[in-house]
Amino acid sequence: MKYEGIWHITQMDMWDEDYFNMEVQGKFHLRAFIQIGSNGFGNFQFGLVSGDIDGEVVNTGNTERFGFTWEGNDENDPASGSGWLKLSGPEKLKGRIKFHHGDSSEFVAIRAAS
Repeated sequence: MKYEGIWHITQMDMWDEDYFNMEVQGKFHLRAFIQIGSNGFGNFQFGLVSGDIDGEVVNTGNTERFGFTWEGNDENDPASGSGWLKLSGPEKLKGRIKFHHGDSSEFVAIRAAS
């Protein structure tokens, strides 16, 4: 699956880079990330938000994207929502993450070096 792998979040509409990278600095990934496995399961973390992903590739007309739901935490409070990813180049994607009954933010991510 072309969405498989680790993607580093480089831009978010709702939050600046200081926020979305703050909690992951010094950890394995070092930057905000979204990780997708070949089975459609994955995880993500940006700022104080982290979660597990369950998704699949969805084709609607001429558009293909990876749609997902997620469940996790926002500052240690339970949180959940949905989102999608769409390739915008071989090593770049755009997406949106939405909190159930809450905020929604578009983001840009680049594929992490292997």
